[in-house]
Amino acid sequence: MATSLPIPIEFRLPKGWQAVPPDAAGAPGAAFVAIHPATNRPGFTTNITIDGEHRPDAASLAEIADESINRLHQAATTVSLSQRTEFGSADAPGLTQVLRVTTLVEREHTELIQCQVYLSMSDVDRPQERAVIRLSLTAAEDNFKAVIGDFQEFVASVRPESPGSA
Repeated sequence: MATSLPIPIEFRLPKGWQAVPPDAAGAPGAAFVAIHPATNRPGFTTNITIDGEHRPDAASLAEIADESINRLHQAATTVSLSQRTEFGSADAPGLTQVLRVTTLVEREHTELIQCQVYLSMSDVDRPQERAVIRLSLTAAEDNFKAVIGDFQEFVASVRPESPGSA
């Protein structure tokens, strides 16, 4: 069953992307899924997912990103970290990591690249309370360069939902 985000956000999908129900996309833990139908291949379509959680602990974004890598290891043949970059400020930190993933798709080993962006947002009234949102792009290796610009455009549009918007 699709999950909800710990805080409401708003964003804009780039042209060519289509929102789909997370359960139908095989991503029941996600709050939102979009696919890029032009990159469809048997058993896999390039996708963007959004999920998030409240983090009452003091784990760094790097530690949270490492948790994600460990979860991927359970589902994939191999997972390797290609790049990790921290950005933002102490009040609004972020982290981007790029992973190379080998997994079975339609009984064949398939090389995927996953770009994950972590955004940490603290509660203004209770700074010890924070939400961490993860935005992920997963694409076949040969499609990644064609869609990374769309993902960057998407990430740049993400913001906390403004009052009165729905």
